[in-house]
Amino acid sequence: MKSSETDSAYSESDLRSYATSLSSSVENYKWENGRRFHSYREGTYNFPNDELEQERLDLLHYVNLGLMNDKLFLAPIDTDRPLRVLDVGTGTGTWAMDMGDKYPNAEVLGNDLSPIQPRWVPPNVHFEVDDVESPWPPRSPFDFIHVRYMAGSIMDWPKFMRNCLEQTTPGGWIEFQDYAPIPYTEDNSEGPDNKFIEFFMLIEEACEKMGRIASPGRHLKGWAQEAGLTNVQHRMYKLPIGPWPKDKGLRNLGGVNLTQILEGLEGLTVALFPRVLGWSVERVQVFLSEVRKDATKKSVHCLHEFHVVYGQKPE
Repeated sequence: MKSSETDSAYSESDLRSYATSLSSSVENYKWENGRRFHSYREGTYNFPNDELEQERLDLLHYVNLGLMNDKLFLAPIDTDRPLRVLDVGTGTGTWAMDMGDKYPNAEVLGNDLSPIQPRWVPPNVHFEVDDVESPWPPRSPFDFIHVRYMAGSIMDWPKFMRNCLEQTTPGGWIEFQDYAPIPYTEDNSEGPDNKFIEFFMLIEEACEKMGRIASPGRHLKGWAQEAGLTNVQHRMYKLPIGPWPKDKGLRNLGGVNLTQILEGLEGLTVALFPRVLGWSVERVQVFLSEVRKDATKKSVHCLHEFHVVYGQKPE
């Protein structure tokens, strides 16, 4: 049976309708307990994507830039040549846009479960909706893959790292940046029954019940080596929580860090704790009031760890 000439190709209007259908489905966000969550692969990520969370993520981006002396990455990639860069779990896209602005020779792709990135971006920056725990689509490999803030998001980190390695050019680099978020003190100032520390421990417990790791930071180096990366390097930063350090720079970072944590308390728990721990929303709110009280005590000098691990795909 012969196709007519008019049937031989998809029309632009046909393709637009498919794109519109996909766009509307991924933007058909879910609301739960007053917060907005992603709809694509619903339930795989238990934290919100609304404006409040976007503002918090942008604050966290600038905290980490300050912590890393304004460096977007530590891997020794050759930025003088054209690069294909992938930003996994790009969130608001701030890192990808900064990368595109600073390195105009780079082609930067950011992916995320939520299409919450700005529409006006540098011409060398693009975004897509994707789930990195699903099979990765075939494409040209990347010279640099950047992975940040995936705590509580990945079920199988070794498999995820192997997928990253497969999508990297020989000699290319992969960098992982993530937290060991449970706070601690070096002067024993936390006191007994600290609800702020308990908050992070409960998040870790809930994520573990879902099969996800909330504290990947300390494991990144070992996973990277097991995945087959070479020349693996690891740096750990101590990030203060609150404006208690004597050093002005660290004091400012600690103040902003505490601000973004306080802004994120509700978003990090309002779905996770009822879904996984069986808490009522009322119990969550009562607990969070205690968390805020302990988090803002000037006598408590909390820190947590931020880990950066990078390695190279063998030639």
